[in-house]
Amino acid sequence: MKLFRWVMPVLIPFFLWSCNGKSEKKNAESMESLSNKIVVYQVFTRLYGNTNTTNKPWGTIEENGVGKFNDITGKALKEIRAMGVTHIWYTGVPHHAVIRDYTAYGITNDDPDVVKGRAGSPYAVKDYYNVNPDLAVDPAKRLEEFLALVNRTHSHGMKVIIDIVPNHVARHYKSLSNPPGTEDFGASDDTSVEYARDNNFYYIPGQAFKVPVFPEWYKPLGGEPHPLADGKFDEYPAKWTGNGSRQAQPDFNDWYETVKVNYGIRPDGSRDFDTLPAGFEHKSAADHFAFWQDKDVPDSWKKFRDITLYWVNLGVDGFRFDMAEMVPVEFWSYMNSAIKNVRPDAFLLAEVYNPSLYRDYIRKGKMDYLYDKVELYDTLKNIIQGHGSADHIAAIQAGLADIEHHMLHFLENHDEQRLPSPAFAGNALKGKPAMVLSATISTSPTMIYFGQEVGEKGEENAGFGSETRTTIFDYQGVPAHQRWMNGGSFDGGQLSTEEKNLRDFYTRLLNFSISSPALMGNYMELHSHNRMHSPGYYDKGFAFARWCDREHLLVLVNFKDWVADEYELLLPKELTDAWNLKDGTYRFKDQLYGERSFDLMVEDRTGKVKIVLNPLESLILKLEN
Repeated sequence: MKLFRWVMPVLIPFFLWSCNGKSEKKNAESMESLSNKIVVYQVFTRLYGNTNTTNKPWGTIEENGVGKFNDITGKALKEIRAMGVTHIWYTGVPHHAVIRDYTAYGITNDDPDVVKGRAGSPYAVKDYYNVNPDLAVDPAKRLEEFLALVNRTHSHGMKVIIDIVPNHVARHYKSLSNPPGTEDFGASDDTSVEYARDNNFYYIPGQAFKVPVFPEWYKPLGGEPHPLADGKFDEYPAKWTGNGSRQAQPDFNDWYETVKVNYGIRPDGSRDFDTLPAGFEHKSAADHFAFWQDKDVPDSWKKFRDITLYWVNLGVDGFRFDMAEMVPVEFWSYMNSAIKNVRPDAFLLAEVYNPSLYRDYIRKGKMDYLYDKVELYDTLKNIIQGHGSADHIAAIQAGLADIEHHMLHFLENHDEQRLPSPAFAGNALKGKPAMVLSATISTSPTMIYFGQEVGEKGEENAGFGSETRTTIFDYQGVPAHQRWMNGGSFDGGQLSTEEKNLRDFYTRLLNFSISSPALMGNYMELHSHNRMHSPGYYDKGFAFARWCDREHLLVLVNFKDWVADEYELLLPKELTDAWNLKDGTYRFKDQLYGERSFDLMVEDRTGKVKIVLNPLESLILKLEN
């Protein structure tokens, strides 16, 4: 929805959880016991601790190195925590298909024809009851090494998140670590039929799987000879591919390394399970848990419920659910309520890209948080690239007002282009105003991707993956992050001055965000009002207020990188009344660097602040007592 200068101002205060712990006017979604913002730090575990700088395309572990659980030391965790992080998402932990010989540990070899990259995709899980052997110093003790990392993370005051990928598993799923009484996926399937409710997979009876036709430019392992790289993979009958392809020979662009999991959705799209009664979107997780207790559910539901409870019982604090919208919302109600029954404070984050499904996955599916990708992230990316207007931000926040707490904000993750890459911003500094806005505009969590805080560019050609995104498929070192690691000292000893300054900015911003009571309080958008009434206020900036009883903030960002922004910010009567400001002069002070102060003049219940914002500058201004 595009906003024009003559549109009425959007002045929508969100009355959320007040700073003194009393509910002023409750949001549609409850936020029990939340008093501070959450900051998630995504660590791609295979890459994080790797100090090897060779970066040969398709390089082996011996050539390019690999990070281990043990490389994430107490010193590393201390520095992550000092940056303002509350939760670490360790990406790529469950044992996935990988091109490396671990047969000495009883692990079957994987076929390069159905593995992307040499190190494999973390989203083609091979054994949900163990962890990636690449990440262990001693693969025989890989689970113990991961659990030691969980304990180290907890001891440094942070919680642990790992991935669960319910939509699909690796084509060659084979668990060595199933608890007693647990069957592998597909072990009892009736493979003579395309669909049966309690089959874990969908089948193409009478047809064998065929490896995709690879484009001329691609060869598994970059063309390196391998005994299994023969253009064949033994699977009969063929299974549906993870993205839903029903072809015995999927396309190269399909998720051909994975198979689709069956949740009781018939091939015609009809559902073979109980649905939630009308009004259940307003029920608690406990009510959802009780509802499912006497229901007969598909076998895949039970398998994934047991997997998540296994990890919760081992000390994992929550999950990031891959491609959650490809799995029916009733399953999420069933599984997430079971998790919450054991761990009410479990952190449940889902990858959902369809805005029309947001409320169902939050309210019916009992997700805590969803990616705010297609609205806020995409809008900020357009603005950073010079294509979009900040006018759109006001409409996005207004449209998400009832669920804003649940929409996790980010500017980078493993799927997205690195901010400083030429395809995105070309310069890490261009991301600073967007980072301030995304970290402060709502009560939702903020997420950053390892290396983002030091300006990693993602320039390397690692093999299967593409430049501009740090590889998730191959062994690689991450140069800017490695300069921070400084050979394992984790002290930034090799960073440039610009990189050090960038990390200092992230540290200041994230620590402010987790300590500010106002950021869990009320919101009022000031952009639209100033677009109509304040000469000089431009659509490449954005302004809003955040407040509670004990703290009153103005947040202002300038997306322009070519000129300073000079204007008189107007505070409407609705805001001065809410802040109980009488006519007179007040002082605002910057909270990020503490170097600048501004005077607020209130006359006839209208406030005015003369603002000068340098190119790409942001201010978080606090009203002084």
